[in-house]
Amino acid sequence: MYSDAELNCEGLQCPMPILKAKKALMRLEKGQVLLITATDLAAPQDFRAFCQQTGHTLLQMSEETGFFKFWIQRC
Repeated sequence: MYSDAELNCEGLQCPMPILKAKKALMRLEKGQVLLITATDLAAPQDFRAFCQQTGHTLLQMSEETGFFKFWIQRC
């Protein structure tokens, strides 16, 4: 899937991936997509809740061996 920017949060634990994603999304234009890579096991739940609370759209999530990828569209 396409992204306008990427953010590597591998090795970071909650709440750092969410805080870094929030800052990265602020730098994007409305409608642009941020790809986030994370290893925190709580990341899927955290990013779902983050998007529900902020109005951003979680377009896609995938899990690969040892890490997760999230495509979030800025609202």
